[in-house]
Amino acid sequence: MPGLYLAAILVSAAGIATIDARFRLAAFRAPGRTAAAVAIGVVFFLLWDAAGIVSGVFSKGDSPLFVGVDLAPELPLEEPVFLAFLSYLALVLHAGATRVIAGRSARTAQVGGERA
Repeated sequence: MPGLYLAAILVSAAGIATIDARFRLAAFRAPGRTAAAVAIGVVFFLLWDAAGIVSGVFSKGDSPLFVGVDLAPELPLEEPVFLAFLSYLALVLHAGATRVIAGRSARTAQVGGERA
């Protein structure tokens, strides 16, 4: 089924964007910084992929789940979309974890202050 892999990535990204929108963690809090962070992640990992492709370590294989559009030899269209998703996911997870930790620290400080 061509395009299934790309569709799965896009559905997953929509799920993360929904969480992001609900809790205003990344793109819905600081869109410019989120775009910059995702772009840096995509560029870094595309360079990593390019090095792996040139050295013969990485190859896309012949899965029928790919759309069938290659941006370069051994670099399917899905790869930069997947890298953007991973970068965005990492950013949302980091923002969420930071918020949870900050909330726990604030509650601990408040409880500690009440006891003193």
